Amino acid sequence: MIYVTLFLTFFRIGIFSFGGGLAMLPLIFQTVQDFGFMSSEEFANLVALSQVTPGPVAVNAATYVGYDFAGFWGAFFATLGVSLPSFILVITVLKFLDKWNNSKSIDAAFKGIRPATVGLIGAAALFVGESALINKNNLDFLKSNVPEFSASGLSHYIGSIAGDIANSIQLIPCLIFIVTLILTAKFKMGPVKIIFMMAIAGVFFCS
Repeated sequence: MIYVTLFLTFFRIGIFSFGGGLAMLPLIFQTVQDFGFMSSEEFANLVALSQVTPGPVAVNAATYVGYDFAGFWGAFFATLGVSLPSFILVITVLKFLDKWNNSKSIDAAFKGIRPATVGLIGAAALFVGESALINKNNLDFLKSNVPEFSASGLSHYIGSIAGDIANSIQLIPCLIFIVTLILTAKFKMGPVKIIFMMAIAGVFFCS
């Protein structure tokens, strides 16, 4: 039954994902790919919508996937599945918090989890960036049409393939990405303002 599948799938994601919603995205992405719930482009749209709407990213993403695949009850069971492990774990941890507070083993475990969390967030940035900044259809065509070439024609081939790769990069989304980095890192602009500004820029330049 699809509702049970959605619940168990997102329950597993909720148990084994650490570091918050962004760190969950690689596992959610892998899951939707394995089950054929949606394409990478659709998932990139999901991430954008999850960031814009109120609430945790992982919960919003689960709701989106569940509703997209099985309507209201699909959204309900996917959201319940991803939220329930955190509820159970937090209640459990609170009971033993005083006992574990000064544990060297627990502290060492978190030292291992923190860099892994950074890696998970980095992986999320990579696959969302690939969908948002690169025309994958062009790259897939290049991969499937690699010609045989001799050593004498190597330089010509490299020049040709470099030009094709450059054409696969989507200029306007890349410019939006760079401007967003500058506004965030240098000017400390809030995410809500940036999201609305870039949405307007997308309407004018990407439609």
